[in-house]
Amino acid sequence: MGVLDGKSAIVTGSARGIGRATAELLVEHGAQVLINDLDGDVAEQASTEIDGETAVFAGDLTKPGAPDELVAKTIDAFGKIDIIVNNAGYTLDAPVHKMSDEHFQAMLDIHTVVPFRVIRAAAPHLREPAKKEREEGREVFRKIVNVSSTSGTFGNAGQANYSSAKAAVVGLTKTIAKEWGQFKINVNAVAFGYIETRLTASKEESNVMEIDGEKVQLGIPDQLRGMAPMLIPIGRPGTPAEAAGGVFFLCSPWSNFVHGQVLNVTGGQFSGMTT
Repeated sequence: MGVLDGKSAIVTGSARGIGRATAELLVEHGAQVLINDLDGDVAEQASTEIDGETAVFAGDLTKPGAPDELVAKTIDAFGKIDIIVNNAGYTLDAPVHKMSDEHFQAMLDIHTVVPFRVIRAAAPHLREPAKKEREEGREVFRKIVNVSSTSGTFGNAGQANYSSAKAAVVGLTKTIAKEWGQFKINVNAVAFGYIETRLTASKEESNVMEIDGEKVQLGIPDQLRGMAPMLIPIGRPGTPAEAAGGVFFLCSPWSNFVHGQVLNVTGGQFSGMTT
């Protein structure tokens, strides 16, 4: 028996990195999971490699209607939604005086607007069953986990756009928690520190992604990477699996009375060096 047996989950940005590790952990404990990525081939590959029941929705969630299509695909595949993990995202770093309007807006779109639209699209599938259960005198908990960052909670040089978006998702989280607690929908956020992913790898020519035809350079300078042991009490960056553990807790029955909170998963780091 898995603790998530019979639960159906959406994990955005789940073909790689923290999202992939989260999807694997949810499936391991019994959940059905919708895998999402910009790259359909990568999403399909992840789906086939994860040992459990999965479905795939490929596409850019910032496009109009895409979050509604994501939710519809989940309902078609699983018939219901119990868990949402809003994880999809990337970075476009620059100092404020060199940052374009387009790059500032892009971070708001993927990190704040997309979670809002996914949650809004899923609202009927979360609230209506909860209303019926409340009338029957039953408590059934559902979960929403939004991914924030220490850049959002502490700020981080070179990331005014990303930090603003990740701070905004905290406000979104706390507001929906106040609105939906009555429906036993736990709404929380995780704020990740330095986790080893494509976003924190070395800046190399091969470490790029493409958004709307624009090649986006991922990674951080090696000088910052080398500072990790000094800034993180644990002495090293976290792994995607360790990051997923924090998300899993907030998706599990053990978090039923944890609500409207931001869980720091940082190895003890409490400054915004990097994400």
